[in-house]
Amino acid sequence: MMEEVKEVTSILSVHGQNVKVTEVLKDGDTLTFLIVSQKLSGTGEYHVDRTYDDFEWLQQHLFSQDDEPGIQGVIFPPLPAKAQVNASAKVVKQLGFLALGEWQPYCKALEIFLRQIATHSILSRNKAVEIFLTSSEPPGRQRVRKNIFNRLSQAVEGMRKEGHKDVDEFFQTERDHNLVLTGYTKTAAERFLDVVLTEQKIAVACGHFSAALRLCVEAGEDPDKQAFSKACVKLSELFESMKKNITSVAENNVNTLGLGLDLESRYQEAEKEMLFRRTCKLVELETARRNAERAKPVKKAAMEEVKKATETEFKHICGVAKQEISRFQGARVEMLQQALVQWCEKQLLTARQNADQFNQHLQVFRGMA
Repeated sequence: MMEEVKEVTSILSVHGQNVKVTEVLKDGDTLTFLIVSQKLSGTGEYHVDRTYDDFEWLQQHLFSQDDEPGIQGVIFPPLPAKAQVNASAKVVKQLGFLALGEWQPYCKALEIFLRQIATHSILSRNKAVEIFLTSSEPPGRQRVRKNIFNRLSQAVEGMRKEGHKDVDEFFQTERDHNLVLTGYTKTAAERFLDVVLTEQKIAVACGHFSAALRLCVEAGEDPDKQAFSKACVKLSELFESMKKNITSVAENNVNTLGLGLDLESRYQEAEKEMLFRRTCKLVELETARRNAERAKPVKKAAMEEVKKATETEFKHICGVAKQEISRFQGARVEMLQQALVQWCEKQLLTARQNADQFNQHLQVFRGMA
């Protein structure tokens, strides 16, 4: 099945930019995601259901295109970590923003992942993408192979190669920038997540206090008790409004800037993986050149062929990588800009709505004075 998929190239029959993950269904511990894609023919939509194993199946096929020149220079759209129905604290920490707000943020992240693949000039040609988006049969329920090249940085030898001096100033500069940005974006995402978690805790506390105030209400004819009970009811309503307000603010944070920072962080890691793959190929090329220079006459021709093949492969990788970096830099600015604008618009709307509500509460308390 793997070879059949890799050998066939295809132009997608759907609008890649309009792919949607509309819903998630829970069956015990299994999560199934509903994906809707608009047909290019304009005659309808494809509706398919996919599990996380299917997403891994797709990712593995994209990683395994050894016959695609320069494939290792691609910045692969990062697939979010696997979500679980009853996730452990470790999984929740790993998912970050994607573990908050029911399943909407996670579905959005998967949706972006699919759109990035479906609109990619190289990756969208893989037949696996067409199968994933249009086939009624689930493609990836079999166990997928975990040994994929974009995880090379986890190897022990990676520590040595990561610090290898680059021969190209463009890539050395990009590696230096990526190293800094990877740390900054991860820290920014973590700090913003702390803000959201704190807001959620405050919202819960406001809800508890609102409920506690209701317990202070007493029945009876005593005017003082009636006045006190009325004040408790109104204060309870006020804190309930505060709870809703802070909950909305937290949800806005998650669904706009939170998702933006999460995606930025994962994409910086994806670029880091690509740059590392290229560095590994550079080390391989330098080794091949040394071997060709030192080879004895009987092995000279064979070593020269290895050197030439490695040089050609490295050239393809560098060519694709430069295009990918240029595209990535433009896309990441646009994604972050969109997240920031949406964040401001959502929070401004929420602030106006809550200002109106608090003004109403203020008028009520003035009337009680």
